[in-house]
Amino acid sequence: MSLSPQRLLGFAFASADLLLEITAEGKIGFAIGASEALSGSAETALVGRAWRDFIDPRDRPMVEALLSGLKDGGRGGPVVVTLAGSAGASERAASFTAFRMPGNDGAVSCAFSRAAAKVMHGLHDKRSFEAATAALIETAKATGQELELALIELGGLGALRKLLSPEASKDLDDRVTGALRAQSHGGGAAADLGHDRFAVVRNKGDGVEALVQRLIKLVAIDPKHGVAPQVRAMSLGGDAASGQVLRALRFSLDNFIKDGMDGAPSATLNEAVSRSVQRTLVEVGALGQAVNEKRFRLVYQPVVDLKANAALHHHEVLVRFGDNASPFPMIRMAEELDLIEALDIAVVEQTVAKLTADPTLKLAANISGRTIVSSAFVAAVKAMLVKTPAVSGRLLFEITESAAIDDLALADRHLKALRSEGCLICLDDFGAGAASLAYLQQLTLDIVKIDGRYIRELQHGGRESTFIRHLVTMCAELGVKTLAEMVENTNAEEAVRRAGVDYAQGWFYGAPTDIPQQPTATADNLGHVKPAARRKGSVEGWG
Repeated sequence: MSLSPQRLLGFAFASADLLLEITAEGKIGFAIGASEALSGSAETALVGRAWRDFIDPRDRPMVEALLSGLKDGGRGGPVVVTLAGSAGASERAASFTAFRMPGNDGAVSCAFSRAAAKVMHGLHDKRSFEAATAALIETAKATGQELELALIELGGLGALRKLLSPEASKDLDDRVTGALRAQSHGGGAAADLGHDRFAVVRNKGDGVEALVQRLIKLVAIDPKHGVAPQVRAMSLGGDAASGQVLRALRFSLDNFIKDGMDGAPSATLNEAVSRSVQRTLVEVGALGQAVNEKRFRLVYQPVVDLKANAALHHHEVLVRFGDNASPFPMIRMAEELDLIEALDIAVVEQTVAKLTADPTLKLAANISGRTIVSSAFVAAVKAMLVKTPAVSGRLLFEITESAAIDDLALADRHLKALRSEGCLICLDDFGAGAASLAYLQQLTLDIVKIDGRYIRELQHGGRESTFIRHLVTMCAELGVKTLAEMVENTNAEEAVRRAGVDYAQGWFYGAPTDIPQQPTATADNLGHVKPAARRKGSVEGWG
């Protein structure tokens, strides 16, 4: 059976609506297919035009990068483009694939097919990139397609921009955007992470070094400017569930953005990113198992009542994983990987059990800002309290600021529900992170814990002293008590007393211990107490 020209065209149109050939000079030399339906122009009207006139200006840098990156026998795409003259509500999108046939005088064969997808014309930010990646991973799972993530650092790019004119700088950014989009899945899966760092989801194929060389060529940066891509690629497939892969990916991206190594050699960057992703994938399962099996322990730090001779008021419950190191990295990971609510419930369960076993105790459990907006969490706590009525009035909740509260109205309804069960509510670390005056204004609170950085400076006077005094006055007018954390010596203790703070906590009164202890400093021994020794670098609190 012969392969006739008609048969070849039949195969071609089975997968494309319009076929074009672009000459080495950048002109459309040949056109056949449903040109008018796809582009609004007849085939004969396309021949002789520059290909750039056929593509929307926003997508030209990407198409130019894709075409210029083709070697003989090389294939590019598919990427989704908007066709020229169709911007707006009725814009026409097409899936574009290109192939450079050897021995064809440098011409490129192009295929266009109707596409319903909305075109992403630039680079995503982190949030929209995560959403786009989630959709791609789900599709890849269903189709068996293999995707990978490439993390890219173009060190020195920002410095180069400063040396260029505004026009040249824009041209550079257009080339970078076009090059990254041309390498991404569908032309719409590339992101700018800031600080000369980028991310691309692409079809799994050629190796990292090939991608590096392609970016060098496409961006067309003179080597003397010192901008060289550093890339690490990693699979987005495997046996892990899509949600688990996404959570691990998000956590690794955060670490890459925060801890990226300016000026570090490529090997160091690659190793760090690789270790981060692989470690995260392992830790996702390990942390989930630790929470489910309650493989953590609780320690207790005293909080004293400064208006009652520094007598014990309650203990804060702190969680520890494995050793006495700060649990903050694990807490942050639990929040990022959607495990924090399960951890918070497990901690409350053990706290309630401790209160049941010892009716003299009063304990404060820490709750993430992400957990407090969960109706399931409130229902779980209410169910515990119904079974243990003796706990009423002895359980406090500290709302931590490590994660912002997205819905303050919903959070306040939940806090009121907990208060109706006899629980006091404390806002942790006021003045730092997500905690703000909006929280104080919109949440029903009993206690505000003042961030330790203000307390450390309070004893030296100055602006911190003024801030604390005004905060104490404002809280008193609202009927809210104040609590100073990180009180570590006599001077700090005297300073918070002068400021009118109600409660205090810190190593001056006692270190966290496995068994709740009485405070080491009281009104009777302030001149003689030796504060508990703090390990160098340790930070107390929920994290």
